[in-house]
Amino acid sequence: MEALVQHLPELALAGALAWGAGLRLYLIVFGLGLAGSFGWLPLPEHLTVLAHPMVVGAAGFMAAVELFADKLPFLDTVWDGLQTLVRIPAGAALAAGVFGDSGAGIALAAALLGGSVTAATHFSKAGARAAVNTSPEPFSNLGLSFAEDAMVLGGGWLALAYPAVFLVLLAVFLVLAVLLLVWLLRGARRLFRGPAAGSPGSPAR
Repeated sequence: MEALVQHLPELALAGALAWGAGLRLYLIVFGLGLAGSFGWLPLPEHLTVLAHPMVVGAAGFMAAVELFADKLPFLDTVWDGLQTLVRIPAGAALAAGVFGDSGAGIALAAALLGGSVTAATHFSKAGARAAVNTSPEPFSNLGLSFAEDAMVLGGGWLALAYPAVFLVLLAVFLVLAVLLLVWLLRGARRLFRGPAAGSPGSPAR
């Protein structure tokens, strides 16, 4: 228990990076690299490369592209689909980088857990945005997108300032994300199956 408390800051940082990667990967990398380059945050040794000017510049450019693409209905769904192959391995790598000095076994465990957190976050985000895009008005999509921006910034601050609180909220988020995914999958299954026989709207025999 004492060892767990001792490593709470690292656990919270790894969790925040993996979770944030599922929502705004490039914003997380840009913010972390910028903080490291200005000395605002001491980066773990295996993540110091994020402070390289080329990495900060590339992440900042892609963060701007993502913030724009994420605000447009249907383009955000296309973007999320393309980012599936990027966010999950990146989230796993970021989480592993936090524990790079703790040995290969711990780093691998962090990568597996971090990748799972990123995947759950990414797929729940993508599913929710696809569902919201069925609404004819654009305001719900914009509101959800801005809420995700605020969540990433607020979550990053909370992980650094109050790591235990962040980890509790992350656990709650993951439970809700799984429930949302189950609900979305059930809805998609009913949509593709069509109305059951005998129900209103089912074809007459």
